[in-house]
Amino acid sequence: QVQLVESGGGLVQPGGSLRLSCAASGIDFSINLMGWYRQVPGGQREWVASITSRGTPGYADSVKGRFTISRDNTQKKWYLQMNGLKPEDTAVYYCKATVGCDYWGQGTQVTVSS
Repeated sequence: QVQLVESGGGLVQPGGSLRLSCAASGIDFSINLMGWYRQVPGGQREWVASITSRGTPGYADSVKGRFTISRDNTQKKWYLQMNGLKPEDTAVYYCKATVGCDYWGQGTQVTVSS
């Protein structure tokens, strides 16, 4: 059974940093694409960042220069380092793994507030 578990969310002041982690289990093959998405109440889930199996990252314009995605292929883990957080970054963050089809984590809350 495939399972993705996020961790690292929480409450942080504007300008602060958080590091999200996602750990995948039950996947026997190499993960082609690892990604992060976020969603606010009443809104659509939006893409934040992704990284290919070769380590090529991509970022949404709203987070470019502030967020960094990385991955550990051997342990099937990936991370999202979030610096310079803004109140508008407040959302539930989800990780996604693409291995033929897409698998999602359960989400972790990130709240940026003073």
